Amino acid sequence: MIDFSNGSVFKLSPCDMKDIAPAVAPLLVAGEQFVASFKGVRDFVVFTDKRLIAVNVQGITGKKRDFTSLPYSKVQAFSIETAGTFDLDAELDLWFSGLGKVRLEFRGNADIRQLGQMIATYVL
Repeated sequence: MIDFSNGSVFKLSPCDMKDIAPAVAPLLVAGEQFVASFKGVRDFVVFTDKRLIAVNVQGITGKKRDFTSLPYSKVQAFSIETAGTFDLDAELDLWFSGLGKVRLEFRGNADIRQLGQMIATYVL
């Protein structure tokens, strides 16, 4: 499983879903839809209408990947922090039952408010 306590793993920027969909599509259940996707240097995160899927690309070739599925049904609380004038990164904190806090950091060009609204739609 991905070590979510290491925030530097996730400095995410919005990305085109078609670039990463082939890697994640086999994991989706019937009727599950992609909502948003974000990519770091190698790792990426996909938000669906049912869960968050975090993908940790490992090894020199990047063929080995760790897929971590975090269902919204296990979210107990969440928090968003918008980018500021000097701190250009935004943050999304999610508290999962049985796992604890997961923090995702986004570059300033990510619409964190829209992401927070999307999370609220599926959690509340």
